[in-house]
Amino acid sequence: MSFIPFELERWQSTWENRVSFNLSESGVHPLTIDELLRITDTHRDELADVRLGYSQADGTEPLREEIAKLYQGVTAENVIVTVGSSEANFVTTWTLLQPGDHVAILSPLYRQTWGLAQNFGAKVSTFELKPELEWEPDPEEIARAIVPGTKLVIVTNPNNPTGHVLSNDARAEILARTEAVGAWLLADEVYLGAELSGQTTETFWGSYEKTVAVNGLSKAYALPGLRIGWLVAPAEFKEALWSRHDYTVISPASASDFLATRALRVRDKILARTRAILNENYPILDSWLRQFGPAVNWWRPDCGAISFVQYEQAIASLDLAERIRQENDVLIEPGEHFGFERSIRFGYGNETGEFKRALDVLTPAFKKYLMD
Repeated sequence: MSFIPFELERWQSTWENRVSFNLSESGVHPLTIDELLRITDTHRDELADVRLGYSQADGTEPLREEIAKLYQGVTAENVIVTVGSSEANFVTTWTLLQPGDHVAILSPLYRQTWGLAQNFGAKVSTFELKPELEWEPDPEEIARAIVPGTKLVIVTNPNNPTGHVLSNDARAEILARTEAVGAWLLADEVYLGAELSGQTTETFWGSYEKTVAVNGLSKAYALPGLRIGWLVAPAEFKEALWSRHDYTVISPASASDFLATRALRVRDKILARTRAILNENYPILDSWLRQFGPAVNWWRPDCGAISFVQYEQAIASLDLAERIRQENDVLIEPGEHFGFERSIRFGYGNETGEFKRALDVLTPAFKKYLMD
């Protein structure tokens, strides 16, 4: 069986710490440990006293209880704490999929699950978010993708790379088709809480009994270095998921579990910081993009530190991104990594001064490659 590499992650991991300006990220400027201790009113001695042994494999009960509070009808017995939301996606697809199974995936999206499904031998169909429909899916395409025999449906909502939140009608259509064919639903909701409006997106959890909801602290919570994610699943399905978790990382790091518990207890403060950064920086990006006129097209994101920009020039997005990296020492995310050409995903969650400097550096490059 051929193996599909995860090109986006390899691109970022190769270059993100080697460039002067990284605009490829989809989260906001991360908190430091000191900032996290202050915002959670945690004394340094409390962290220093954390014993660095193996933590509870599915997450400590205090952390799972804090996560459970985010979902209606959930207890700690529905929760597994994972090493990032990536592990949650991995163990879910690994548990559910066999060679020959059919998977329907909302696209574009962070292509981890798209690649995993195929690497596990599944057959993948996509139903697309349409820019001409303001990034909503076509109901007829949903019906063509989610067919009898479909084992798993995967959605990312709020969406990456567009920052779009599905309408109630689109949610209902996806849920109705998924339930009609009896498929499982994997809802990657890692950007939930980073809405520019301040109104939190409704989780898919609780809408359909065969749902696994995935989230974590890397995006909306600005804590990617803790590597804490989670999945919420029917209690009777948790054991199957946990048995795969035993084969991957065994347990989250004990210090990360401790800090994650404290962070979730003050989640409103952390999310307010995130939304403040987004609402300060997005107008800067919007104003900057306007100088390029019809050469570019973009949409105001509903959520997340990401804006999806399309351009008219016939230059491949990876070629454009590579030239900018080499010539300007700025990393941007090519649309190719989401299956959309002539497009770029901009991260705009950087510290504001740094973000402005990065855009200044990019200005001549955009004029050179997208306007000339």
